[in-house]
Amino acid sequence: MRKQEVETMERSSSGMAETAQTGVTITLALAMLLAALGTSIANIAMPTLVEAFSAPFAQVQAVVVAYLAALTVCVVIAGRLGDRRGLKPMLVAGLAVFALASLLCAIAPSLLLLIGARALQGVGAAFLMTLAMALMRQTASEARVGRAMGLLGTVSALGTALGPSLGGLLIPLTGWRGIFWVQVPLAIVALILAIAMLPAEPVKERAPAIRLRSVVNRSLASNLLVNILVAAVMMTTLVVGPFYLALGLGLPATQVGFVMAIGPVISIFSGVPSGRLVDARGSHRVLAIGLALLATGALLLAFLPNGIGVVGYVLSIIVLTPGYQLFQAANNTAALADVARDQRGTVSGLLGLSRNIGLIVGASAMGAVFAFGVGMEEFVRATPSAIASGMRLTFLLAAAMMLAAIAVTVGRSNSAKRAR
Repeated sequence: MRKQEVETMERSSSGMAETAQTGVTITLALAMLLAALGTSIANIAMPTLVEAFSAPFAQVQAVVVAYLAALTVCVVIAGRLGDRRGLKPMLVAGLAVFALASLLCAIAPSLLLLIGARALQGVGAAFLMTLAMALMRQTASEARVGRAMGLLGTVSALGTALGPSLGGLLIPLTGWRGIFWVQVPLAIVALILAIAMLPAEPVKERAPAIRLRSVVNRSLASNLLVNILVAAVMMTTLVVGPFYLALGLGLPATQVGFVMAIGPVISIFSGVPSGRLVDARGSHRVLAIGLALLATGALLLAFLPNGIGVVGYVLSIIVLTPGYQLFQAANNTAALADVARDQRGTVSGLLGLSRNIGLIVGASAMGAVFAFGVGMEEFVRATPSAIASGMRLTFLLAAAMMLAAIAVTVGRSNSAKRAR
């Protein structure tokens, strides 16, 4: 009888722990969703904002740039504050800032105040994105770290893909303010869940600040470098893809949108399976597979669309995108694998910073390479063959970047073996 009682108590305890972990996972996933949603939802409102504030596009564009700039600048700061003050308290503070900033965006009476509120929202998003990853690593069991990171990748892709669609539905019904009003209750729900669901942390002493140099060892540095290269290549597909599909292949806007949605959809469905593969096969092996697929996909983009049109473009994306999700799950898991608990926030922030740097490189430098390949800055006047030349040059460089990433990863692996 006593043995049965013990077994019953053990099952009950296990069930409670699983329920608690589910609550934690939902909370962190919602925080990541909000940060990703904020990144993409304002883009579709640009024409409406130009009309609403009677302002030129260059000024209205600051509504998007302010968010991304604040997010990029603050990710490492958010991570370091999380390590020093506690991951849960800083995530709660970030959610409060994000909710307040969303409200200020929704009621902003002028473009200048809207831009300021978006910058504040980007600060809050930096805490959400960085500390959600650190807390997921801290709360997930060792056997499920990979799938936890894969889930965050899925949610991030979902938020990025959902933003334009949700914005497109809301703007005709509510005007541009609706895209910010909808974020307020979501942030409040996430805030309540964070307070209720996330495990309490012991109060930390005012420990001396950890120098970044002591955190960034050779292994982590290679993770960050490869993260920059991969993010740059993925951003290149988002920047160059629409021009090639519209001007190189002559697709109408509706078909361009449909084709461009294929990548995010694949990301949504491949994130969690990628994480499960990391748990089953190990991060280093999956990382290599992901980079190989990325290199192959980039090489296919250089040649296949020019040969067989939109089908070639789609086939290339079908190869490239799962490679990205495999890489993300494996790289994040590897970067946080042996990090001390009081450094996980900082490392998560560095991962976010390297990703954002890569996105900026992809949008600017790789965009310049595409323009060079086309041979003129006014793409509308370029011939389809000139657009195709730009496409080929850009993704040949992208493939070379992925080969460089593979070389960095192999070099790190060899160094680790020699160290043993």
